[in-house]
Amino acid sequence: MKTKEENLIVAKSYSFAVRCVKLYKYLCEEKHDYVIGKQLLRSGTSIGANVKEAIRGVSKADFKAKMSIALKESSESEFWIEILRDTDYITTQQANSLLTDCVELLRLLMTIVKSSNC
Repeated sequence: MKTKEENLIVAKSYSFAVRCVKLYKYLCEEKHDYVIGKQLLRSGTSIGANVKEAIRGVSKADFKAKMSIALKESSESEFWIEILRDTDYITTQQANSLLTDCVELLRLLMTIVKSSNC
């Protein structure tokens, strides 16, 4: 049975991935950026993929390892959002909205990783 945190992290990481895909489409179509946006696309969608893998992992160690990767990808995503903001590819308002979601993911994942007993 999944814990409340696991259900929440699945939903939030999926929602964040969708936002990253939509942002990537916008960056390609409107800003003609294919490099930085793709970095965010990769890290932002990897969070949810690793969360799903963790939940279906074969052991507690596998769970913790995949959640740790998701945590690292969240941190990388935060970096790319800040770069996009500071280079004026996205507005501060757009960045802040994404950063709010990203930091929430970071906090949830830190809690999950720290509390994983392995």
